[in-house]
Amino acid sequence: MVRSCYTIFAFLILLISSSCSSNEIGDSKDVNPETVYVNYRVSGDEETAMATVQLQFRFGGKNGTTLVLTEPAGVTLDGKQLTVDSSRFNGAYYETMIPVADFAGKHTIVFTGYDGKQYKEEFDYPVLSFAQELPAQVKRGPLNIELNGLNDKDRVEVILTDTSYYSKDIARTDTVKNGRIHISALDMENLRNGPIVLELIRQENRPLNQAPQEGGRIQISYGLKREFTLE
Repeated sequence: MVRSCYTIFAFLILLISSSCSSNEIGDSKDVNPETVYVNYRVSGDEETAMATVQLQFRFGGKNGTTLVLTEPAGVTLDGKQLTVDSSRFNGAYYETMIPVADFAGKHTIVFTGYDGKQYKEEFDYPVLSFAQELPAQVKRGPLNIELNGLNDKDRVEVILTDTSYYSKDIARTDTVKNGRIHISALDMENLRNGPIVLELIRQENRPLNQAPQEGGRIQISYGLKREFTLE
């Protein structure tokens, strides 16, 4: 299977950013609750049919020491208490995996600091689907992709990759209009005839609505992938 340049690039960025972050593990009871940086990642895709929620708490900024939440500190997802896990690469984190079919819609994360103060974060998780499946063979020209599960003005990463080393491929962020992503005939000229891999990734990256003084972010993504032959 062809792997897009975007996927490789995104993996390298994640690897680099992770390598800059501490994997040391501390305890929330040993730090000022207002100095905790909060990072939430929610990701999933159609291919695995799973959504992964990973929640991490750090002391010393977004790349600082990872923290275990000692009672009364803790974190819940939709009212369910999450337990800590750890790895040599990531340090301490809180993670759960849920079937995408059960996860579309609204969710709530509640982080309780060691001082008992609570921070609530509500978010919508989008599950994208094609309103109409792409044909196995696509004629050269403009390509309109209609999607379910998106709102107008949502931002979607669009990646189209062929098997040629010399072509430019397509990798950009588009804004959804009328539930549709439009790829012009001129854009399609960047691709060679033959097998094409299409990836669509809806991404949201924003500050938390409620967080300690140190701050925090939430990153939400969902991806689709298809293969077709360009003629």
